[in-house]
Amino acid sequence: MFIVSSYSIAIVFCIITMFCWGSWANTQKLAAKSWRFELFYWDYVIGILAFSILSAITLGSFGMQGRSFLNDLSQAGGNNIASALIGGIVFNAANILFSAAIAIAGMAVAFPVAIGIALVLGVLLNYIALQQGNPVYLFLGVGCICIAIILNALAFRKAGSGSNKVSSKGIILSIIAGVLMSFFYRFIAGSMDLENFALPAAGKMTPYTAVFVFSVGILLSNFLFNTILMKKPFSGPPVSYTDYFKRGFKTHLTGVLGGTIWGLGNSFNLIAAGKAGPAISYGLGQGATLIAALWGILIWKEFKNAPKGTNALLGSMLIAYVIGLSLIVIAK
Repeated sequence: MFIVSSYSIAIVFCIITMFCWGSWANTQKLAAKSWRFELFYWDYVIGILAFSILSAITLGSFGMQGRSFLNDLSQAGGNNIASALIGGIVFNAANILFSAAIAIAGMAVAFPVAIGIALVLGVLLNYIALQQGNPVYLFLGVGCICIAIILNALAFRKAGSGSNKVSSKGIILSIIAGVLMSFFYRFIAGSMDLENFALPAAGKMTPYTAVFVFSVGILLSNFLFNTILMKKPFSGPPVSYTDYFKRGFKTHLTGVLGGTIWGLGNSFNLIAAGKAGPAISYGLGQGATLIAALWGILIWKEFKNAPKGTNALLGSMLIAYVIGLSLIVIAK
C-alpha cells in the first residue's frame, strides 16, 4: 500500500485535506437551488463510501509495504472495527447537523463556528491520546484559531444577515455539530497503528481499511439519522424517498461529487497522520474553515450587503487562521 515517507509530504497531504474539507460544501450550495439538503446528503454519503472502496482497492492494495486491503480487513480485531464504525456514526450525526447549519446560516458562518470548535476540541483529544509535536506551538496555533472564531462571530453579528430566528438556529446547530465533530477522528485513529503503517500490530487496521469501515458506519447510521431528518426537518416541509428518486443523474452526481471530495480529504489526512501525528494532521485538515470562509465571502457573497467594518473583521479572522495554521505546522 502507499505510505507517506516524510513529514513534508504529510503536510502536503494535510493541505490537500484542508482544501477538500473546505470545498465539498460548494456542491451542497449548488444543489440547494433545486435539491433539499436531506436528499443531497444521501448522495454525499454514497460518494464517501464509493471513494473509500476505490482508495482501498488501489492505493491500499498496491505496493510491497503494509497489508493489502482484503488481508488487513480479514485480520482486523472486533474492537478496532467497532471503533471505526462508531467514528462513522459520530461523524454522521455531527455532519448532518453541520449540513443543516450550512443550509440555514451559510458557509461563511457554519464553517468557522462548527469546524472551529471541532478543531480546538479535536486537537486536544488527539494530543492527549498520542503526544506528538511541540505543545507550545500546537496550542498557540489553536489559540489563534479561537480568536478567528470570535472575530467571525463578531462579523456575523455586525452583518445581521437573515432573521434572528433563522440565524440563531443556524448558530446553535453549528455549535452542537462542532462538539460532536471533535470526537469522530479519535475513534477512527484508535482503530489504526499510527506508529507503524508498514507493519501494523495484529488486529489494528491500515488507514485505507479504517476509512472503509468508517464509511460503512456513516452509511448504516444514515438510515436512522437522515430518515428522521427527512420526516422532521429543521427547515421546510418533510421530504420522502419518493422525492429522492424523482431527480435525474446529474442532480445525484452533484452530491456524490461532494462526498468524493470530502472522502479524498479524509483519506489523505489519515494517511498523513502516521508521520504528522493525529493532533497535527487533524488540526491542519480542519483549517478547512479558512478555505470555506473564502468561498463564502468571495464566491457566494454571503457578506455582500454587510455594513462598514465587517470586512475588517473578516480580514482579521483570515489572518488569525493563517497564523494559527502556521504554528500548527511548525509544532513538529
